[in-house]
Amino acid sequence: MLWIALRLPHLALETLSRGSVPHERAGAPWAIAEAHRVFACDARAESLGVRAGMGLAAAWALAPGLQLRERNPCAERDALEGVAAWLCRFTPAVSLEPPQGVLAEVRGSLRHFGGLRVLAARIREGVAALGFSAHLAAAPTARGAWLLTFAETESLLEDVSALKGVLERLPIEVLGMSDEAHALLNRIGVRTVRALLELPRAGLGRRLGPALCADLDRALGSAPEPRHFFAPPERFGETLELPAEVERAESLLFVARRLLLQLEGLLSARQAGVRQFLVVLGHRRQAPTRIEIGLAAAGREAGRFVELLRERLSRHALAAPVESIRVEANAFVALEGRTTGLFGGTQEDGEAWHRLVERLQVRLGEEAVTGLALNPDYRPERAWRPCLPGEAGSAVEDVAFGPRPLWLVEPPRVLEERGGVPQQNGPLTMLAGPERIESGWWDDAEVKRDYFIARATDRALLWIYRKPGGGWYLHGIFA
Repeated sequence: MLWIALRLPHLALETLSRGSVPHERAGAPWAIAEAHRVFACDARAESLGVRAGMGLAAAWALAPGLQLRERNPCAERDALEGVAAWLCRFTPAVSLEPPQGVLAEVRGSLRHFGGLRVLAARIREGVAALGFSAHLAAAPTARGAWLLTFAETESLLEDVSALKGVLERLPIEVLGMSDEAHALLNRIGVRTVRALLELPRAGLGRRLGPALCADLDRALGSAPEPRHFFAPPERFGETLELPAEVERAESLLFVARRLLLQLEGLLSARQAGVRQFLVVLGHRRQAPTRIEIGLAAAGREAGRFVELLRERLSRHALAAPVESIRVEANAFVALEGRTTGLFGGTQEDGEAWHRLVERLQVRLGEEAVTGLALNPDYRPERAWRPCLPGEAGSAVEDVAFGPRPLWLVEPPRVLEERGGVPQQNGPLTMLAGPERIESGWWDDAEVKRDYFIARATDRALLWIYRKPGGGWYLHGIFA
């Protein structure tokens, strides 16, 4: 087995701050408070001397302009699960390590993604794009990989024999012991994991408890570590609170991109796509603004989602400043991976066509860009219907149509008649017909017509008909 561990040391801060745009983050220092103490603070607050665990009165004395926000453990848990769902795109074996960690077993994914280092780089870049900073490590054991995330340098180990040597150099603080156990080891001069392993095993278990010994055994691979795997959800719904109200669409697009990348990861994990998604903009004193984005064909690429949202926001006037943004998507459809041809092919052309249709629908409105589908009806004006682009039309195998022109004249034009012969810049020559169409009695649009194919003096082929009792009409043009 081979595990990649992600530790998000600033999860509490980034859960509340990743909705901000980088060039707009300058401002007053801020921190997260819990139980009347500083739980975490940003770099500006740290530069003024504010530290985690400090009382709020002392923090305000050091930084009079310090802004506080209450810690939200539920939001942190949701954010951690969001990272886990995104990570499932690389492997189905993903496990949570609350409150700040996620682990993934990736041995079976290495060949597909080009090896451990390439895969680790992709995960590292992807987590940063989601708005989180992470310490990453890899090891043959889950517990070992997790402990390596506390090392000063990144370690990507595939061999168990190399794991012990790296773990032994770590300080004992990474083991998460109680304050009493840590104080006891300090009194006897134990500072590293190596020194801890050199102590008599029986005495270590009696004084510090069997859990510590079992944890070390799991880290070194001498004992198994059963883990519960995370199941990605069947629908997507994530909200980002903005640190300050936003009035520009460009800033909203940056924040929405993080949510859409998270959606892409979930869809990849479930081998699914969506035909539409919903963006909800929250306002302080007004009802939320709902923006529905439709796709011409099911997809899951975040770049495609971002482009469609950019087109919509460029045409959308914000009703009020935005203080939160939410992305929702459900009704997932199966979307398996496809193999591309060696020399390209119709798949690339089809994808380009779908993207063009989507952009036109966003700019002009979905009602202005439609496809055409056949209806099983003999009446020419009712033999088609508008449909979604790319939608399959109704089956018409049971309707034996005669020849039909592509260009219908709507409404049909009355033709002059001389001596019983219809005229169109001269007499028309009948080539085929009649084809009797008598239908529509059930929907109050009954027709009785005899259709002919005729040739005009300029060699044009026309589709004409005659009503019972007289009267000629031009209804279509073949060529």
